[in-house]
Amino acid sequence: MHSLRAVSLIALVFAIGSFQAQAQTGKIVCWKDKAGKTVGCGDKVPPEYQDNATKELNKRGVTVNASDPALTPEQKKALQAEADRKAAENQLAAEQKRKDKALLDTFTTAKEIDLKRNRDIQLIESNIEAQQTNLKNANDRQADARSRMEQFKKENKPVPTPIQDDFDRSEASKAKIQAQIAQKKKDIADLNQQYDDMKKRFIELTGPAAPSAAAPKK
Repeated sequence: MHSLRAVSLIALVFAIGSFQAQAQTGKIVCWKDKAGKTVGCGDKVPPEYQDNATKELNKRGVTVNASDPALTPEQKKALQAEADRKAAENQLAAEQKRKDKALLDTFTTAKEIDLKRNRDIQLIESNIEAQQTNLKNANDRQADARSRMEQFKKENKPVPTPIQDDFDRSEASKAKIQAQIAQKKKDIADLNQQYDDMKKRFIELTGPAAPSAAAPKK
């Protein structure tokens, strides 16, 4: 029992002596385990502790340098996700700043936005009117082809291919024109929403318009 204590004491004295000898060289490195507890000191970190936290001491035992433990794959993934999120936020902010500048450079009052909205919608409505004229023409052509087809059917005669083709082309033309009109109407709805958002943002940036002066009393 006494011999065991003697061996431990000798090891402790040896460790202290080694520590003091290393301190005189000017560099001492201490390393920690995964739990953050210091488990050893020396002139270099053992390979198995390379990824753990370390600290470097000068000859007076004062910490002059320290390193954190290497990140785990989960920590690296979390840091990358956070970096990506911030980058996306910065990109959105930059894009919003660009849009705001363009908005303020284009319009000076909210009324100008309404006027521009009306002009753009009028152009689309003019296109719809032209398409409706085309739709009426397609209906007329189809009605004419249907009338001729029925005449042949009454006479128990096969419908000539050119007449059937006229009917089919008119039907296809009608479907195409109707789809175009529906799209144009959707464009108007989308345009109204865009201008509503634009006007709202413009007011947020510039403040509400000042109320008009009251009319003088007679």
